[in-house]
Amino acid sequence: MGTGSGKVTAKIKLGFIVFLLTTFIGGSTISFASVLEEVIVTAQKREQNVQDIGIAITAMTGDQMDALGYNSAQHVTTMAPGVHTVQPNGEANYSIAIRGSANSDFTTNQESPVAIYLDGVYVSQMSGTGFSLFDMERVEILRGPQGTLYGRNATGGLAHFISKKPTRETEGYAKATVGEYSQFKFEGAISGPIGETASARLSVSTHNNDGYITNRLGEDLNNADDQSVRLQFLWNPSDDIEFLLSLRGSQQDIRTGFFEHVSAVGAPGEYTPNEVNYVLGYIDNDGDVYAGDYDDPGFNDLETRGYSGTLTWDFGNMKLTSITDFSTVERDYIEDSDASPAPVFDFFLVTDSEQFSQEIRLDGETDSMKWTAGVYYLDLDINDANGAITDPFVGPAPTPGAEAGLFNPYRSEVQSMSVFGQVEFAIADNVNMTIGGRVVRDDRDFAFSVDVVEFINPDPAMFNVPSNRNLLAQLATYAASREDTEWAARLGLDWTLSDDTLVYTSWNRGVKTSGYNAPIFPLSPPNDYDDATMSFDPEIVDAFEVGVKLSTPDGRARLNAAMYYNDFDNYQAFTITGLDTLLKNSTADSKGFEVELMANPTDGLDILLGVAYNDTDLTLGDGFRTGPVQSPKWNANAMVRYEWSLASGATVALQGDMHYRSKHIFALPNLPANREDGYTIGNVFLTYTTADQAWVASAFVENVTGEEHLVQTFDLSTDALFGMIEQYYNRPKWAGVSLRYNF
Repeated sequence: MGTGSGKVTAKIKLGFIVFLLTTFIGGSTISFASVLEEVIVTAQKREQNVQDIGIAITAMTGDQMDALGYNSAQHVTTMAPGVHTVQPNGEANYSIAIRGSANSDFTTNQESPVAIYLDGVYVSQMSGTGFSLFDMERVEILRGPQGTLYGRNATGGLAHFISKKPTRETEGYAKATVGEYSQFKFEGAISGPIGETASARLSVSTHNNDGYITNRLGEDLNNADDQSVRLQFLWNPSDDIEFLLSLRGSQQDIRTGFFEHVSAVGAPGEYTPNEVNYVLGYIDNDGDVYAGDYDDPGFNDLETRGYSGTLTWDFGNMKLTSITDFSTVERDYIEDSDASPAPVFDFFLVTDSEQFSQEIRLDGETDSMKWTAGVYYLDLDINDANGAITDPFVGPAPTPGAEAGLFNPYRSEVQSMSVFGQVEFAIADNVNMTIGGRVVRDDRDFAFSVDVVEFINPDPAMFNVPSNRNLLAQLATYAASREDTEWAARLGLDWTLSDDTLVYTSWNRGVKTSGYNAPIFPLSPPNDYDDATMSFDPEIVDAFEVGVKLSTPDGRARLNAAMYYNDFDNYQAFTITGLDTLLKNSTADSKGFEVELMANPTDGLDILLGVAYNDTDLTLGDGFRTGPVQSPKWNANAMVRYEWSLASGATVALQGDMHYRSKHIFALPNLPANREDGYTIGNVFLTYTTADQAWVASAFVENVTGEEHLVQTFDLSTDALFGMIEQYYNRPKWAGVSLRYNF
C-alpha cells in the first residue's frame, strides 16, 4: 500500500541505512548502558523502587520509552504481561484489559474496570483516553485491584500516565517522524524558569497520515489528524510548598468507522463469505481486509480539555496533597455500519461530558510506619446520545431532504464521595504489613429514551441540537436513580529476604461502580426497559495474590512473578444480542500467573520477556458458562535490544520485539463471529545516537510480517437483521523514520 508517498519514504529509509553503514567504518566498541534500568514509581502515592513494592507492576520511564521506540499506549501495554488495549470502534479511543477485566462497550457512559489516570487525575470517559503519549516522565501499569489508594473502578488494575514537569534548567526536544501513507508526526517540548520561584513547560504533538483503508467509493478511511497541547506552570514559593497548574487539550478529526463486511446469511453468528448478502444485495469477498465500498464514510470529531491544579505542602513529618481537576469531552462519531454501498444503517454517538474531581490526602511516616489518608470527590455529568440512520426500519422521513432514524438520548449524573486510608508498618525486622480501606458512596441519576425522529440537518455534529430533529414517535423511556455504598480493602505482607529478594502476598477487595445500559435499537424479548435489564449492580472482586521479585546482586537481571485467584461477585459481563449491547451481572472467577524477566546479560544487550496465563470461568444468569470477552488464556511478549558504540562515540541500537495473544472472543454469546484464533505481531527498530546524545535518528517497521488479525467484531446476522458480520482489523505493516533533537 502507499503511492507516491511510499517512494519518498523508501528514499529516506535508504539514505538513512547508507548513512549508518558508512558510520560503522572505523571500528566499534561496546556500550555499557542498559535501557531496562530500575524505575522509581509512585504506585503507593510515594516514591519507591518498583522492586520494593508487593504489587505486580510494569513501569517504564519516558527515556526508556523513547529509547525503545514506544510512543503509544498500545506499544507499552503489549510489553506488560497479561495486559493489552481494547478498541471497540476503531482508533478513536481505547480501554485497557488486565487479567480478564475489560470494557468492550462502545457506548460512552460505561466506565472501565481498568482505571486510567493522567497525572494523578482519573479519566472516566473512554472517549477521553485516546490522548497521545508524548513528553512522558513514566508509565506505571498496576495489575490486580487497586481500590484502596486509587479507588474508583480498578478491579482489574490501572494504568497511570505521568508527564514530564517544568524544570529550573532550560531544556526540551523536537522530534519528527515520516512514514507510510504520507505520515508526518511532530512532537516537542520546551521547559525552563520564568522567574526566581516559577518555571513552565510547553509540550505539543501533531500527527497526520492518509487513510490506510481503501474506499472504492470515496475517501480512504482510518487516517490521522490529531493535535495535542499541554502547558504547565510550577510555582515554588518556598522549599516546602509546590503548586502545579496543568492546562491540556486535544482534538481529533478523522475518517473512521471502517469495518470489513462479511456475509452471514446462514445460522446466527456463522460466516457465509461466498454468499451474497440478500438483505443488502452486496458481497465483499475480494480477500482484502483493508478495502471496502462505503457509501457514507464515517468520522470521529473529538475534543478534550482539562484543567488541574496540584498543591503539595511538606510539613516535615507529614505532606499534604490536593489535586483539583475539571475535564470535558465532546465527541461526534458516525460510521457506515453496514459496510456496503447500501444506504441502510449508519450508527452514531454523541458525547458531551463534564467531570470535576477533588482529592485531598495526608501522607506521613515514622521510623517504623508509613501512612496515607484522604478523601475523594467526583462529579460526572454526561449528556450523550446514540442512534442510527436506518431507513428500512423507520420508513421514509416526512420532510423532504430530512433523514429518518433513531435518536436515543441519555443523561447520567453521578456524585461519588469516598474516604480512604492505608498504613504500612513493620511486624518483624524484614516483614512489613499493609492494611488499607476505602468506603465509596455513589449517587446516580439516569434518564433514557428511544425516539423515532427525522433529522432536518443530517450532520452528526448537529444530532444533539433539538431544533435539528423532529420527534415522530417515542418507543420507550426509562428513568431511575440508585445509591450504592461499597467498600474496598487491602491486606498485604511483604517479606524482604535480602536486598535482592522480596516475597509478598496480599488480599485485595476491589469495587467497580454500578451503572445503566443505553441500548441502540428497541430491545429484543425477553429484555425490557426495566431495572433488571437497564441497571447493573457494582462489581466486587476478592483477589488473592502471591508474588516474588528477584534481582541479581550485580543488577543485571530482575525476575518478577505472581500467581493470583480472583473471585467476582456481580461481574459485569458485556453481551450483544442483535444490536442490543448490555452489561449484565454474572458470576465469575479467574486464576492465573505472570512472569516478567528484564536482563542485561552482557554489556549493551537488553532482554525483556513476559508470559501470562489467565483462566476465567464466567456464568451468565441463564446458566450459560464461557470465558469473558477480550480475555485470552495466554499472552506473551519479548524484546531484544543490542546497542554498541562506534569509534566516534556515537551509538547504534538494533531492536526487535513481539507479542502474542491466544484465541479469545469479543462478545457474548460465544459464536464463531465473535472469535479470534490468536496472533503474533512483531516490530523492528534501528537507532543511531550521537556521542553527545543531542541527535537521535531511528527507523522502524511495525507489524513487520504484515499479520492480519481481528481487533473487534460485531455480529449483525442474529435474527436476520442485516445478514452480515462487521470485522475491524489491526493496522497493516508500517515503516518510517524519525529524527529527534535534544537540548
